[in-house]
Amino acid sequence: MGRQQVVTVTLNPSMDKTVLLPSLQVGGLNRAEEIRLDPGGKGINVARILQSFQVRVTAAGFLAGTLGSRIRRELEGIGIRTEFVEVAGETRTNMKLVDTWKRVTTEINEPGFDIAPEALKALNQNLEALLAETEVMVLGGSLPKGVDTQIYYDYIRTAHRFGVKTILDADGEALAAGIEAIPYAVKPNQFELEQLVGAKLETDRDIVEAGRSLLNRGIRVVLVSMGAQGAIVMNETETYRVRPFPIEALSTVGAGDSMVAVMAHALLADRPLPELARWSAAAGTLTASKPGTQVSTFEEIERHVNQVQLQAL
Repeated sequence: MGRQQVVTVTLNPSMDKTVLLPSLQVGGLNRAEEIRLDPGGKGINVARILQSFQVRVTAAGFLAGTLGSRIRRELEGIGIRTEFVEVAGETRTNMKLVDTWKRVTTEINEPGFDIAPEALKALNQNLEALLAETEVMVLGGSLPKGVDTQIYYDYIRTAHRFGVKTILDADGEALAAGIEAIPYAVKPNQFELEQLVGAKLETDRDIVEAGRSLLNRGIRVVLVSMGAQGAIVMNETETYRVRPFPIEALSTVGAGDSMVAVMAHALLADRPLPELARWSAAAGTLTASKPGTQVSTFEEIERHVNQVQLQAL
């Protein structure tokens, strides 16, 4: 099958229910203008975007119940290979309430299912088989009950054995633990990076110094997403500040996942860092202009990528 493939791991996926409202009346009756259901979770979002880039991508992790079956069918229906382990219970539903007047999204995320040790063992076996034919593995998202915060550390160490590059997009203890295994690339947002280094990062220089501390550990690429302010992207020899083009933001859900997808695509194609920086910023910006968990496509990103401002630091 060859190694030109990406595997994404989503341990706590969801069916994302986006409800568009003319305005959100807290404590009152709200009538929906539109409702849509999309498979969700960081790795799943990344897989959906990579599929639009014509990358052969496999989505792995856990699924449960009727919603889990629907997620699997929908992913396979658009050409994404799935290697999920079925577990007891039901896949969670995450609600996105979009106030179209104020252009603000309110999120309500369910906790998700419980994972038994047998299910973890089964997923580990699946991943070992997949890593033999994989070039890049993307790890990200929250952890369900029953899963230790060391899990991303373990998966990154396993990927090293197979010569597979890993991209880590997590937060809190899972991010801190995963970094100890030295992933190839990480994509914290500014707040997650502040948590990681234990300091407030007030300026671009502060962010660059914090990012450099990760590079000094052996991580090869650091992308710090900064919402509407853009991002800082760095490797051992280059650092870039990217500023996005103006949009009317509707939902930041999936914006970071879009950036991760572009990182994975850039690693597959061995793209230079300036190209990775521009494309990732364009992807995140376009996704933020869409409601709920709709994501940007290759064609959209290609049309807008030259509007991204790039500055070497």
